[in-house]
Amino acid sequence: MDRCIVRTGEKPGSGTYSCTNCHTKVSLGSGDKMPPCPSCSNDCFEPCNK
Repeated sequence: MDRCIVRTGEKPGSGTYSCTNCHTKVSLGSGDKMPPCPSCSNDCFEPCNK
């Protein structure tokens, strides 16, 4: 069930990422670090396909 691709603190590059727990979307720039999920504090995300 856990499809963690990006974890908090990593720099995955520009794009939109979805929390694997609550599906909140986080948008990052090229040099941004992934924050904890702003809704549930989860540390695991996957890239959005859109």
